[in-house]
Amino acid sequence: MKNTTLCLCAGLLLIAMACRENKMQTNDFAGNFIIDDSVKMRIDSTLQAFVTSGNIAGVSALIFEKDKEVYYGAFGEADRESQRPMDRNTIVQIYSMTKPITGTALMTLWEEGKFDLDDPLSKYAPEFANMKVYVGEDASGKPILEEVRREITIRDITRHTAGFPRNSDMPGLSKLVAEADAMNRENTLTQMAEKMGKTPLAFQPGTQWEYGPCVDVQAFMVERISGVPYGEYVRQHVLDPLGLKETRYYIPQEDRDRFAALYIRKAEGDLVRDTVTYDNYTEHWPLTRGGSGLTSTLDNYMRFARMLVNKGTLDSITILKPETVKLMATNQLADSITERSFLPSKGQVGFGIDFAVRVAPPKDAKENMGVVGEFFWDGAASTLFWVDPANQITAVLFVQLFPYDQIGLHHAFRDAVYGTYKASK
Repeated sequence: MKNTTLCLCAGLLLIAMACRENKMQTNDFAGNFIIDDSVKMRIDSTLQAFVTSGNIAGVSALIFEKDKEVYYGAFGEADRESQRPMDRNTIVQIYSMTKPITGTALMTLWEEGKFDLDDPLSKYAPEFANMKVYVGEDASGKPILEEVRREITIRDITRHTAGFPRNSDMPGLSKLVAEADAMNRENTLTQMAEKMGKTPLAFQPGTQWEYGPCVDVQAFMVERISGVPYGEYVRQHVLDPLGLKETRYYIPQEDRDRFAALYIRKAEGDLVRDTVTYDNYTEHWPLTRGGSGLTSTLDNYMRFARMLVNKGTLDSITILKPETVKLMATNQLADSITERSFLPSKGQVGFGIDFAVRVAPPKDAKENMGVVGEFFWDGAASTLFWVDPANQITAVLFVQLFPYDQIGLHHAFRDAVYGTYKASK
């Protein structure tokens, strides 16, 4: 009887595991997914393998499920030269993971009725009135410009459809961008806006998705509308209320021993220490960018993500209303916007207000795993975070690697969390 009971229990366990695996295979695990010990072991082995390969120096990850910490892991070194290990107190450059924080600051003003998303940008910033669109050069090398069909709106700068030039594949326009030098860190946000307003757009507003300085313009708008310097506003209305004391533009001397080195991958297993970006964070610069520039710790950024999964509130502190978070996590791109730069490489996604938004399950194994309704973003140094409302999961992955994730780290991490893709039957 005892053997029969043991067999029955083992059989039930196998059936349960098979059912769970079937949910993984069909990618139908919204609301049913649980991060158990097997998932944690899978994440550990995945992240350790990237360190062992020599393709990253160090990596850390933190995951919360239903507002409880369910995974933390750190592997390798934050600084190989000093043999300092990666840990949860390591400070990293988050680059474009600054953007959702800026968007949050902007939307606190929207909640106060200070602007409408479809207001013209020039209503608050005459620097952006009378914009022109670059369409080429004439025989003498003079730029050919055309009038905008409609003005840039605030919605455009929240979803990267404003038309601001970014790429270097338009030689004539690229020269104008270089001459304007709007993003020089010696500029103030106002000087940045003045120079950008005099530079032609790369395309008609609202017709394409193109990543660029839109979120830096959001920071300028926060400053212009509130009358408070952007760095002070985001500190007072987002960072300090959430307890994000170590999410900063400037790292004081006493904390620099926790600042991770950034490494440039030259080839398989070949990393070279970056020597260029360090003083971006150890000196005070006039330009407080909205699109990048913050540093953070794993726990600090997780608090920001948890605020979002909790619909704008964390530990009884409300940063945004639930309906505002829902709006930010809703795709804002019409189907008519078919030119979307690199956005399709993120999978079946649209774009909300400073987040990519998953609108359909992965179509094949090459795409990143995730659940419909998830919203997320990443950073140039290969950092990543996502919010999965269906499963109440928030995940933050920290690494310091240039160029941006050429080794498939994000794909592998998501597979480790959710399981690998298998086509639905």
